[in-house]
Amino acid sequence: MFLRLRQLCLVAHDLEPVVEDLMAVFDIEVCHRDPAVAKYGLRNALLPIGNSFVEIVAPTKDKTAAGRYLDRRKGNGGYMVILDTDELDRWQKHVDAIDVRIATRLASDGYRGLQLHPRDTGGTLLEINWSDGGAGVNAAYHPAGPGWHAYVRTTVVKAIIGAELQSDHPERLAAKWSVILRKPARPIDGQWRIDVDNAGLRFVPARDGRGEGLSGIDLRVTERARVRDMARRRGLAVTDGAVLIGGVRFNLTETKG
Repeated sequence: MFLRLRQLCLVAHDLEPVVEDLMAVFDIEVCHRDPAVAKYGLRNALLPIGNSFVEIVAPTKDKTAAGRYLDRRKGNGGYMVILDTDELDRWQKHVDAIDVRIATRLASDGYRGLQLHPRDTGGTLLEINWSDGGAGVNAAYHPAGPGWHAYVRTTVVKAIIGAELQSDHPERLAAKWSVILRKPARPIDGQWRIDVDNAGLRFVPARDGRGEGLSGIDLRVTERARVRDMARRRGLAVTDGAVLIGGVRFNLTETKG
């Protein structure tokens, strides 16, 4: 049974400026816009990074869950951590056994998903999903549309290698996610970390006054200086190791080739 970090979702008041910043800074493209999210009062865009995805959603009307989240987190920021698996029924039985509620059940042709209740998970919204024919990392992944492979660009950014979740009590949050994901939480370099099959989830102290949430996305890039330079040109906040886009830190690990 695999469990992979497949998609990270940001929420924004305005969709296109965040999409344009991501495209320009990382030289990536939109692979899919899902009309089905309209029933939740949203618009969205998905951009592949290697064989994982960054999604941005934006409310189209008042009183949506995403809009309330924007208010609670004081603006644009991280929204969801989305994992995929080949054994969704086993995860359903597991979350039932540990009394974690299902906030939303997702289902369409060849796709099912469980969005777990944020009051039971803490940190951020957590989803586990399954796509028919999606066992391989380069195979089907329903949320990204049927032709996502054609939009993959890896000249600047190679892969998503992790996610950063902030909390006033990171050790406690890591312990909770460890039980949910059935993976050990380990202290590494002063942070708590849970490894899934293809990435690491890091739990760090909240220092920006925005409370618990998805605060960072860890990327493997080919040229960190090029990414920082493009971000500066677009007026985005930049540090030695990260750029800030859509209220999320994109943490940059450089790799050659």
